[in-house]
Amino acid sequence: MKPETIQTLKKLERLDKRWVFLLVALAVLIPLIVPVKAPMTVSQATKDYYEQIEKLPAGSLVLLSCDYDPGSKAELYPMTVATLRHLFRKDLRVVILSLWPAGPPMVELALNELKAEPGFKKRYGYHYVNLGFKEGREAVMVDMGRSIHDVFPVDFHGANVNTLSLMGEVQNYASFRLFVNLSVGYPGTKEYVQYAQSRFRITMIAGAGAVSVPEYSAYLQSGQLSGMLMGIAGCAEYEQLLEEPGLALTFMNAQTAGHLLIIVLIIAGNVIYFMIRKKGDK
Repeated sequence: MKPETIQTLKKLERLDKRWVFLLVALAVLIPLIVPVKAPMTVSQATKDYYEQIEKLPAGSLVLLSCDYDPGSKAELYPMTVATLRHLFRKDLRVVILSLWPAGPPMVELALNELKAEPGFKKRYGYHYVNLGFKEGREAVMVDMGRSIHDVFPVDFHGANVNTLSLMGEVQNYASFRLFVNLSVGYPGTKEYVQYAQSRFRITMIAGAGAVSVPEYSAYLQSGQLSGMLMGIAGCAEYEQLLEEPGLALTFMNAQTAGHLLIIVLIIAGNVIYFMIRKKGDK
């Protein structure tokens, strides 16, 4: 190996780490700015989640519980937008609620995003309702099996639910063809499975933050959950099935680019190290 080559390798070995940080930043930033369509394998859990919604007849009632706060927005908010987009695209009617105080504003944010899209024609009170937040956790879950009207007498906006035409067809869990829970902790999917799914025999699917996936996977394997989005990766798979690229696919592309660059840098660093040491240059 030529001396000048050795010197170049030594310079690369001592490269200022700020250049590495800059490369990683660019690798993450570019996919966020320029859309990139990367190949992705869709898991069976995501396919099942998609199919449970896809097979419902138009006009069916779906119950959606969004149990998260802004701290989990990066993972759960894209799921909320994608799920609502799918439900509306299938002409399904949706009743939305939350057992987390910060959940309803997240729902409103997602609804406002969808309402701003061209062609949105869904009417509040007829196609969808946001019931808002109710304290009570497991007690609320059980009471909804008897009467949702008693648990939520008014909606998020303060309107009497009896004045909303959609709610005239709602009594309890039995009124819905499907229950969707987007959750990242307590109360959420685990408690709904324990207190509502088995007791009231409801078909349930869930979207979970990555930290909750290992725990919730047991319910998927047991059949208590009929489908699940597993973190931001699961949501990206879901967006791919919908053919509606959104935040999740963008985030995954950025994350993948960053990981690939780090792998390349690690391999390059080790190759340079051993090439220099092979020549006995310490």
